Amino acid sequence: MEKDDRMGFAMRKWTVFLWLFAAVLPVRAQMIRTATFNCSLTRSKAGGLIEDLRGGQNPQGKAVAEILQRVRPDVVLLNEFDWDAEGRGIGIFQKEYLEISQSGQEPLVYPFVFTGPVNTGLASGIDLDGDGRTDGPEDAFGYGRFEGQYGMVLLSRFPIRKEAVRTFQTFLWKDMPGALLPKKPGAEKEMWYSPEVLERLRLSSKSHWDVPVEVHGRVIHFLASHPTPPVFDGAEDRNGRRNHDEIRFWADYLTKDKSGYIYDDASRRGGLEEGAFFVILGDLNADPQDGDGLHEGILSLLHHPRVQDVRPASKGAAEAARLDGGVNEGHKGPAELDTYQSPPGRQPGNLRLDYVLPSKELKVIKAEVFWPERADPLSRLTAGPPYVSSDHRLVWADLELP
Repeated sequence: MEKDDRMGFAMRKWTVFLWLFAAVLPVRAQMIRTATFNCSLTRSKAGGLIEDLRGGQNPQGKAVAEILQRVRPDVVLLNEFDWDAEGRGIGIFQKEYLEISQSGQEPLVYPFVFTGPVNTGLASGIDLDGDGRTDGPEDAFGYGRFEGQYGMVLLSRFPIRKEAVRTFQTFLWKDMPGALLPKKPGAEKEMWYSPEVLERLRLSSKSHWDVPVEVHGRVIHFLASHPTPPVFDGAEDRNGRRNHDEIRFWADYLTKDKSGYIYDDASRRGGLEEGAFFVILGDLNADPQDGDGLHEGILSLLHHPRVQDVRPASKGAAEAARLDGGVNEGHKGPAELDTYQSPPGRQPGNLRLDYVLPSKELKVIKAEVFWPERADPLSRLTAGPPYVSSDHRLVWADLELP
């Protein structure tokens, strides 16, 4: 018995030692790579993308898939991916492109997907552009030739809490306090849109999504959107003002004393709780310094006290601005931060439009734009115009959870 007691005592001492040792060890960092990519997988007719992707041999689909396989984000938002109610398009892209090796790259599997209806191409039944008709692409709640054009999809290696997703597709523009609703040129007291139109006009040109994802036991809210380009309008600047307010929506969503007016598609009110981890993703169609648009919108987001601007860069963007010249020579913003390539010599030039903006609690390890220099063999994936993949570049960031 004496020997057994000594052994038992020793085991208890060893157990206590191991427990104390584990308690003082630093917690192992948990990493995640997240990205946004306006992949330009959109077509001019409903079902066109499905037709083009079927069979796994579409050159654009293969190039987009190879870029994703090379960067290998854990969570990625795809902008301008045509939505269909059955999810056939994204299903084909996953099975016949991402899950098939492209140029020797390891296949990429995303078990979790979130997508949903968008306002682009969704008929409003009202004349929104003032041409006397109600059936044109500019009369949809968001510009589009068919419902779902220019859609969005979030792909994830980590579980998506679908029951907790919030969408804001139907939020009305007029319900934003201080909204920059357009006025008729030369009649500053008269609204561009009639009261009847404003009772139906939605803020989001596609949709705004808050998608919670479980990452290493924690929850990160991925805030996804794709505001309208601030162009293709007139002196009333209806698209520029809408772009500003679509971006401002996120700034208000993150601010406790400003988010009370917000309601989602399930009529739940309010914004994101304080202390929650988040990453804002999307082609926001707004450069902080150059191009068209009201820069105050994107600047309010970049300078928000809960947001950190990680400023992803690339050598390819700097090279492109230098070699293309033209409009780019007059730009104020750093060329290495550009994410969009304009046809050489044409307005508005190369711009920073695509963003990965994490909350300040998340430590940024690295952030880049996939834009190889022209001497790099991988520049074949971003060549154009005509563009092999897209006129936008994939933007990614490696984040560490506290």
